[in-house]
Amino acid sequence: MPNAASTGHAPVSRWKLFSFAVPAVPISAMGLPLVVHLPPFYAGTFGIGLTTVGAIFMLARFWDVFTDPVLGILSDKFETRWGRRRHWIVLSVPIMMLSVVMIFMPAGGVTPNYLIFWLFVLYAGWTLLTISHMSWGAELTPDYNERSRVQGAREVALILGMVFVLTLPVLIDQLKPENVAAARVASMGWFVLILLPITVGLAVWQVPERPTPTPVHVPFGQAVSALVQSRPLQIVLAADLIGGVSGGLVASMFIFLADDALKLGQYSSMMLLGYFLSGVCFIPPMLWISRKIGKHRAAAYSALFNAVTIPLILFVPQGEPAIALGVWVLLGVNMAAGPFLFRSIMADVADHDTVITGQHRTGLFYSMLTSTSKFGAAIAIFLAYALLDRIGFQAGGDNTADVLDSLRAVYVWPATVISAAVFGILWFFPIDQAAQQANRAILEARGLEAAAAAIATRTGAPSDAQSSGVAAD
Repeated sequence: MPNAASTGHAPVSRWKLFSFAVPAVPISAMGLPLVVHLPPFYAGTFGIGLTTVGAIFMLARFWDVFTDPVLGILSDKFETRWGRRRHWIVLSVPIMMLSVVMIFMPAGGVTPNYLIFWLFVLYAGWTLLTISHMSWGAELTPDYNERSRVQGAREVALILGMVFVLTLPVLIDQLKPENVAAARVASMGWFVLILLPITVGLAVWQVPERPTPTPVHVPFGQAVSALVQSRPLQIVLAADLIGGVSGGLVASMFIFLADDALKLGQYSSMMLLGYFLSGVCFIPPMLWISRKIGKHRAAAYSALFNAVTIPLILFVPQGEPAIALGVWVLLGVNMAAGPFLFRSIMADVADHDTVITGQHRTGLFYSMLTSTSKFGAAIAIFLAYALLDRIGFQAGGDNTADVLDSLRAVYVWPATVISAAVFGILWFFPIDQAAQQANRAILEARGLEAAAAAIATRTGAPSDAQSSGVAAD
């Protein structure tokens, strides 16, 4: 298949790729503490209570789902001399830094109102940063395969951010502070506070945005109709939604599985490190595979791989960390494939929408992508705990062998079935490399015609530029 150079588009240099991707390290460093460390910290250290803390974090997640499309539209709408994305990224930094201080390093007594206010502010800043960064990555190159390389580099940075955050509690424990929980959370906050302005500054300074044409006005009804009727968009969002449910199920039950069913004890964190590091190591092979067979086929086979390998968990014996580590390393082989391939595919979907509507709505499309995964994860938390309650599981309690076997079953089989469904959905995705290149040819021709028309307007010369057609589904 042709590469970026052969299609007339220079590949993104390694330095620009690094500079663009590195803000993903502090971006991802926010995600793990928000799920794993902050809820028990506020419930235990400040005595707010598990039910109240759980409700607050659930509301914050649904607030994030609401703000995603709003901030995505803003990210598309206002352009400055910096471009369409970078000013929003810079604006998000002070919002993030202030809210990180208030959430990760709270002083004095903390009330539920305090927590919910600053958590909402944190999520708003984080969403603005994330959507703008993903959209910027989609617009760095118009090339089909180069987009996967850009999003793959970002995924490496995201995983490394999670790995670094996982090691911080281990280092803090060696120092034996007076309040271990507060020290762990504060160390994660400092990690973000230090790296966020440095990495964003490097990206904004070193990586210019590609010029994008000013979108033409399209009536609201027509714009919404294009979204509703877009089969490519429906396929990606459906696969991402149920994939988010699958990922949320296994994430929310992992500690229970590792501690209670597999009896791994202190080796549980090692499973996660092996999983993430495996994901980093196998991103280059996944990029190679996607170039050979196409992005949507690679993502489909990635889901099928999950469906085949997840049941191996059923055969891991209790108290055998070496065997468990081997299984989790195997599971991690393509843990990053789905996320970065979905983001690369969404860039092609945004091009398809631009061909049809004339609007440039990359930020909106990426906000929809982040919303579906978050909504899927929120559903998964409810489903996971409902299933655990149904089988009579008690965290840290005296569970029978039948209950522990049921725990493994509810961990494995829903995720397996969902992964098989994702494979089936993605297999029929209609935009392959040829279709994407046809869309890009139309958009670039329109850009040349618009430039010629603008020159003709300034000089008074006639222009015969005509509107381009619509790419095939």
